Amino acid sequence: MTKARASENRRKLVRAAGRLFRRHGIGGVAVADIGKAAGLTHGAVYARFPSKQALAAEALADGTRQVVAVMRACAANPAIGDYLDFSLCERSRDNLAGGCPLTATGSDVARQGKIVSRAFAEGFDELAVAIQEVLVDEADYATARERALAIAAAEIGTLIVARAVARADPGFSGEILAASRRVLGEVGGE
Repeated sequence: MTKARASENRRKLVRAAGRLFRRHGIGGVAVADIGKAAGLTHGAVYARFPSKQALAAEALADGTRQVVAVMRACAANPAIGDYLDFSLCERSRDNLAGGCPLTATGSDVARQGKIVSRAFAEGFDELAVAIQEVLVDEADYATARERALAIAAAEIGTLIVARAVARADPGFSGEILAASRRVLGEVGGE
């Protein structure tokens, strides 16, 4: 197998694992399912990753990089409002498998090993840095870093709760998204 083919297979596994982990949780996905979704065997997973945890960490990092890049690209003139509009909407709420891995796997990551926790922490920091870069004027009550961390954490929590109630009460879910969008915009200096 050529290096290019091996690299492509690795990418397929990471992307397939990311989609499956976001949809079913890390613990809810078997290695064989990942191989099948990537069009490969489960042996291909272990040929490229020392463990499912290592694959989960890489899938989490890859997915977070993609979401932050899309978030930045969607903002014409990057501003906190653009980022909040991107993340706190029905489209993001309803796109579990294709959305942000931080919002889809946050509680699941707490049950995983250190390598997955580290990937989540690095991804969360990457999100917070992107938010910090667009915050306007310093607030008297918190630094830009503190506000960025709080906004990123609140975005993740908002999507988790909005998703949890959406089937039972879509209107309430929309209200949660709208309220968080407004309040976090104020924290961001809109």
